[in-house]
Amino acid sequence: MNLEQPNKPKILVVDDEPDNLDLLYRTFRRNFQVFRAESGAEALSILAIEGEVAVIISDQRMPQMKGTEFLSQTVPQFPDTVRIILTGFTDVEDLVEAINSGQVYKYITKPWEARHLIEVVQGATETYELLKQRAEAIDLAKAQKAVLAGILHVAQDADGLVSCLRAIAKPFAESFAADYCILQLVEDNQLVAEQGSYTKLEKKENCLGKDPLVPKVLTNKELLIWVNPSSAQSSDVAEYYQQTGIKMHLLVPVLYRGQVIAILSLQWQEKTRQLPEEQLQLIDLLAQQAGLALTMTK
Repeated sequence: MNLEQPNKPKILVVDDEPDNLDLLYRTFRRNFQVFRAESGAEALSILAIEGEVAVIISDQRMPQMKGTEFLSQTVPQFPDTVRIILTGFTDVEDLVEAINSGQVYKYITKPWEARHLIEVVQGATETYELLKQRAEAIDLAKAQKAVLAGILHVAQDADGLVSCLRAIAKPFAESFAADYCILQLVEDNQLVAEQGSYTKLEKKENCLGKDPLVPKVLTNKELLIWVNPSSAQSSDVAEYYQQTGIKMHLLVPVLYRGQVIAILSLQWQEKTRQLPEEQLQLIDLLAQQAGLALTMTK
């Protein structure tokens, strides 16, 4: 069990020599959340459970699977992870091929200097963060394009209010990887029956009318996000979401001339981290643009 603080960057160290593995762990445990593996196969198993890490540091000469071979297997699923090879041998051909193919960020010769290795890993972590920021920016641009295309289609080819609501809900759900999306109309600060929903999951009752956060959104006219609290917390809201299986819920009031005309609901059933501020702002902006399209169909 890993007891490191979850807000630290994650790194994975791989070496078949226990002494080296322990030294790597002690070198980085203060500033990183460190996972350890004694082979490439064990490291792949850890990644399958823990998911993406910022940096992988792997020994090159290991039995059964060389470091470069192991690292190459991590590239398809974790392209942004930064990979470092430790080597005490002159495996020039393997290293040059791995570096040229983008599988290895840098190699360090054994025995390494702790200060130098720390500097390299810090630089690798910064590189990882830049890669993630760029990837997130690209994903947001794609999401914006997809949702706007759906809104434009609704504005041009509206053939019924409910179908319009669903046509808008679908790209929101798909673009932001939500398990469920509901776009429900509001009149006189009350939910009305007309709604459009979209999900790839098995259909089940999902009614905003029972949601304990909807009245707050209608009153404050502000975006609200709820994230699954720790088990130590208890409230009526938490109990409701526990019963419905929702781990995170984003509610966005859709406004027109200062009045709420609809509520956009995005729901996630898997535990997930808080959405970044840039993504929340984009969803809010797109929801308001969807509201303009809806006013044209009424």
